[in-house]
Amino acid sequence: MKKAFLLATILLISVITTACINNFAVQELNNKAKEFMDKGDYISAIERLKSSVDLDDTVFETQYNLAVAYTNAEDYQNAIKTYDVASNLNPDFADLYYSRAVCEENLAKDIISGELLVEDDGTITKNDKTNNEEDNTVVNNSKLSETAKKTISNCIDAASADYQTYIDKSQATSEKEEINNKLEELKKLAESYAK
Repeated sequence: MKKAFLLATILLISVITTACINNFAVQELNNKAKEFMDKGDYISAIERLKSSVDLDDTVFETQYNLAVAYTNAEDYQNAIKTYDVASNLNPDFADLYYSRAVCEENLAKDIISGELLVEDDGTITKNDKTNNEEDNTVVNNSKLSETAKKTISNCIDAASADYQTYIDKSQATSEKEEINNKLEELKKLAESYAK
């Protein structure tokens, strides 16, 4: 009985010690990522935050900061996926919905501008032909595939829903008119890409 108790105690101490070390490592990685973010080195910040997530994927702040880093690096697809994870950890954090809406809106606009291409299977890739003057203009709606139009429409709908959720959850009433104007703009844009 004493051996079992001793073994259980040692195991408990090991678990607690490992958890403390992980928490310290997560905090250190997050601090280093913040330094990189402050310098505008989003790629290095992303790498640190991904390492932090590998240690503990249940820390809301890490997931949210990783999504913000992806947003700043203009990697909207990964940003949206990471905001989704963060929203599962803390669904009441209003700023998350605004940030995700910005990504969804930017993703749609990058497809419209031709910076991003939507493959028939729904995969989104960077347009390699960025030196052509035509590639810097808005893609004619009739030249977009049905898959691209559907992706644009889905992004706009998601952005609109997230902006609305931000209004509903946020205490910042001063931004309400600005966001309502944004919602009207998105509604008009959505109409031009409706199915």
